[in-house]
Amino acid sequence: MSVEIHRANDRFRTQSDWLDSRHSFSFGPYYDPANVGFGLLMVHNDEVVAPGTGFDTHPHQDVEIVTWVLRGALLHQDSEGHSGIIYPGLVQRMSAGSGIQHSERNDAGEPVRYVQMWVRPGEFDLTPSYQQAEVGESLATGELVPIASGLPKHAGTTAISINQNRAGLSAARLAPGQSIQLPSARHVHLFVALGNIILEGAGPLTTADAARLAPADGQRATADPEGAELLLWEMTD
Repeated sequence: MSVEIHRANDRFRTQSDWLDSRHSFSFGPYYDPANVGFGLLMVHNDEVVAPGTGFDTHPHQDVEIVTWVLRGALLHQDSEGHSGIIYPGLVQRMSAGSGIQHSERNDAGEPVRYVQMWVRPGEFDLTPSYQQAEVGESLATGELVPIASGLPKHAGTTAISINQNRAGLSAARLAPGQSIQLPSARHVHLFVALGNIILEGAGPLTTADAARLAPADGQRATADPEGAELLLWEMTD
């Protein structure tokens, strides 16, 4: 088993008067041939967007994009006529397929912080599609809950589906001192969205730190006395 810890402050950072973005992998002007992804995960950006600003209309093709908001609200609009406001407790997926254009704006009065994740699709050139679902109540148990997945083992249990049957995203909101067991998988990407944890075999991780496990074999993650929110990708490739 291999565990790589990637600290929040060690990531490449894009900053402007309206955007503060930390990139887990090569993205935009930042390119590192040794860090272009992990398993099927291509992009994992931790974004903060100022009020009244955002990403204007831009294109995507053949990528599965999942968005998870941690604070504030994000307005999504796309060329297929979909429109939705994403807020904490709601998960959103956009399958770009044969091509789509969309915008992401913060029309609220406070900064919005969200995590956007891109996964390679299982099939290409499909009709673009969009899905969002409320999952906040299901996280109240503190368990690891599948929220966006194409993994066969998650069939019928996940809130929304993705066009990739070898990857799935789960979330957990841990109470103080609560722990979860990570799934066994060829690739597991664990992101501490909020709070602090102790990862078995690796030690402490704090907000916006990540661990890449290849493979993962059931390690435990335990929240500190303040609790924690986690995002976890498991991939069979």
